[in-house]
Amino acid sequence: MQAQLTDINDIKIFILYLMKNVGYPLDFASINDIVVQDGFVSQFDFTEYFAQLLETGNISETTDEEKGVLYQITEQGSNVAETLESNLITMIREKSLKSAIRLLSFKERDAKLKFDFEILPNERFRVHLTITEKGEPVMETSIMLESKYQLEKIRANFYDRPESIYRGMLSVLTGEISYLIDG
Repeated sequence: MQAQLTDINDIKIFILYLMKNVGYPLDFASINDIVVQDGFVSQFDFTEYFAQLLETGNISETTDEEKGVLYQITEQGSNVAETLESNLITMIREKSLKSAIRLLSFKERDAKLKFDFEILPNERFRVHLTITEKGEPVMETSIMLESKYQLEKIRANFYDRPESIYRGMLSVLTGEISYLIDG
């Protein structure tokens, strides 16, 4: 579990930073998801401070006929984020922005991840990984593992970088990365 941001200003800057770098209007649920997904901000804090940012004019609300109510960062909010983002730890900014972009990309493609495992005799594990887009599997694989350590590493990596795993598997299987196979 990540350490949570607790300073009110850090949380507000964090929300503005993510909205500024996403660069387009989002619905409330999507903003909530990208802000709280890595555990740096609690659900309660997000809701409270998002409302304050809206009230102070750092975020504006618009209505789209197809998408409903959307929120975007204002010029004032963008200036605040740009001026104060250096107060946030670089690791938090980078990890959260990558996670946000991945989540939004997956939402746009309606991609879903599924990680299951079963415990086998001799303390071994069989892991099942699936990525679906719009209900259709684009990747399904199973692998036998020797340890719980491997299981936890694969689970974390699968959820942190599913697109990289998909591209990597495709590259190895098509021979585009033959040095992994030839070694």
